[in-house]
Amino acid sequence: MPATRALSLRRTIVRTSSALLALERLALMGLMYLLTGLILVNVVTRYSHFPIYWIDESAVYCVVWLTFIGASAMTRLRLDFAVTMLTERLSPQRQKLAKVISTGLVVVFGVALIVTCALWMDPIGLARAGFDGRKLAAETFNFLYTERTQTLNWPTWVMYLTLPIFAVSMTIHGLANLLEDLDLVPRTKLTGFQLSELDGVN
Repeated sequence: MPATRALSLRRTIVRTSSALLALERLALMGLMYLLTGLILVNVVTRYSHFPIYWIDESAVYCVVWLTFIGASAMTRLRLDFAVTMLTERLSPQRQKLAKVISTGLVVVFGVALIVTCALWMDPIGLARAGFDGRKLAAETFNFLYTERTQTLNWPTWVMYLTLPIFAVSMTIHGLANLLEDLDLVPRTKLTGFQLSELDGVN
């Protein structure tokens, strides 16, 4: 029974990772279209001498979200950077061990980032303050929930949500990769991204 539960948990992690990857693909496509549209509108309005002042900031935040979502997807697709000068000289068995260690470190980094985001965004402290950002800032000097963006005038915490989202998704992708590297689950054929085997660097 415990073995069945463990197998079910492994499959759940891999399926969750695949679902996240599909969502990330859609998000990346949407953000790319949005960024292209923002830049085109910016060019046209500047050329017409009627610039829209908030477009520049919108494009910057769009690129930030693209970067973090893309980095998470690259983790699952195994397109993250790797230095192979040492590992390529090792035996196949030791290369596999090095790969497992590398993937494990990705998971450790993801978990550490989740903890850091939880401490920084302090959802428990915010709840204790009655979801009053000013009260939380007065008690903890955490001004995250009182600051607003310069031109959009949006709450900055909304823009910063990409960090905890990235941390969680990268951790799930890292766990899925680790399970595959340990041969605990069969390697999943990832769809939706046109990649050749030569595209992967890890």
